[in-house]
Amino acid sequence: MPFPSDLEIAQNAQLKPIAQIAQKLGIDPEVIEPYGRTKAKLPLTLIDEKKLAKGKLILVTALSPTPAGEGKTTTSIGLHEGLSKLGKKSVVVLREPSLGPVFGMKGGAAGGGYAQVVPMEDINLHFTGDFSAIEKANNLLAALIDNNLQNRKRSLGIDPRTIAWKRVMDMNDRALRDITIGLGGTGNGVPRQDGFNITPASEVMAILCLATSFEDLKKRLGDIYVGQRWDRTPVYARDLKAEAAMAILLKDAIKPNLVQTLEGNPAILHGGPFANIAQGVNSVLATKMGLSLGDYVVTEAGFGADLGAEKFFDIKCRAAGLKPSAAVIVATVRALRYHGGVDVKEVNTAAPDKLKAGLANLGRHIENVVKFGVKAVVAINHFPTDTEEEIAMIKAYCAERGAEAVLAQGFAKGGDGMTDLANAVLRVVDEGKSDFKPLYDLALPIKEKIATIAREIYRADGVDYSNDAETALRRIDKLGLNHVPICMAKTQYSFSDNVALRAAPTGFRITVRDIEISAGAGFVVPICGEIMRMPGLPEVPASEGMDIDAEGRITGLS
Repeated sequence: MPFPSDLEIAQNAQLKPIAQIAQKLGIDPEVIEPYGRTKAKLPLTLIDEKKLAKGKLILVTALSPTPAGEGKTTTSIGLHEGLSKLGKKSVVVLREPSLGPVFGMKGGAAGGGYAQVVPMEDINLHFTGDFSAIEKANNLLAALIDNNLQNRKRSLGIDPRTIAWKRVMDMNDRALRDITIGLGGTGNGVPRQDGFNITPASEVMAILCLATSFEDLKKRLGDIYVGQRWDRTPVYARDLKAEAAMAILLKDAIKPNLVQTLEGNPAILHGGPFANIAQGVNSVLATKMGLSLGDYVVTEAGFGADLGAEKFFDIKCRAAGLKPSAAVIVATVRALRYHGGVDVKEVNTAAPDKLKAGLANLGRHIENVVKFGVKAVVAINHFPTDTEEEIAMIKAYCAERGAEAVLAQGFAKGGDGMTDLANAVLRVVDEGKSDFKPLYDLALPIKEKIATIAREIYRADGVDYSNDAETALRRIDKLGLNHVPICMAKTQYSFSDNVALRAAPTGFRITVRDIEISAGAGFVVPICGEIMRMPGLPEVPASEGMDIDAEGRITGLS
């Protein structure tokens, strides 16, 4: 009998009323804001700064991802189930999925197999409307900018050529990357070049996920850098009096969402910035809420540890005062074969020699996590095509580097298949060997901070800057933003900025072709290589395989 699909497993689950899930965390059901029977918003009053300092924060990251997928979310949920099986008061805190990948190629982000958060369809589709609210807040600012260009009496004198703010939409649509707006006559606005980003790439998303309160949210929204006036002075969202109206649109979106796992354990989902173009982690508020309500919090950072984990440590933990107790690096036999040189179509075939070569990628990620003072455990996310020989090779390799590697079988067995990993993580947490520290000092110049990441995390020989990047550095200096952290934007598939360089490349340089200013989020974004802020659909979109019947039952969603 074939293994059921993720959607079949999710649809056959017996979900508990969300009030019961809230009670597991000691929350009075009268406090939550239900969205139907199985979803709810959590008020920010549940965050307890004194209690959260006692909680244990566990980051789940991974080796460099491959087209085959590694399963960080599945591992995160499974680890939470495993900790719960051991009697621990655990919470998993994750990002929300973007609609674009759901209907494109990547699929949803609610876990997989018997390690899922549910209701899966709702989570992968519109959920509680957070992404829609972020989109509207973003586009309100875009409309206000163009309205100011049109309004001569109240004009701020914005130079249209310098406008850095784009509209967003949560769907893959390559035709909207570069467009011309304002055509059709003077009544339709000022013609100019514009474009759309996907919603997870919006600075509003980054701001929502870094805000520490509603007041902080409003301030950050006001600090968004829009562009320059004709006299070259900066224009911010606050100059357009945009921040209050944008915050109004986000009044519910700022509240974390409560759902459940397949085994009826609490899960908090909130925010969803991509990790190759943004910080790639859920919100500060959701993580603090998890630490306020549980003893152990499992959270995830997007893509490999060179992207999501580095940003989690250097941006989120620094901003929120968080101190992780342990990190889990997800690896798969398939990914290590790929990094050793196996074609993606052959990753399910045993290849011990290729796997041995690919282990260098995992080893570098282990070394990098240690640089932040955090002790790592390796989770070998199990697939039926794994061989005992290759699993033994991974365990021996990790042991040589001081990291225990444990087989993780959450996909096939749920919490029962994750207790070994949970015990390994608990050993690290209980030993208290982690002593978190950021990679770089914020007082360093922007170029030195970029160089530190490139050297220490990517192992690059150096960094080159285009003319546009040098111009951006001068603008950053004039704006007084030299003190902010760095949010690197580069391919997720390699330590370098060249997608073709697998495993652990050396002898390369990183090229920064531009640097974007995210003053509201509180960081700058060096752009390395070609980074798509509006993805396109594949030749055969996932949407073609989806259907819904007369009773509203969905099929084909993954």
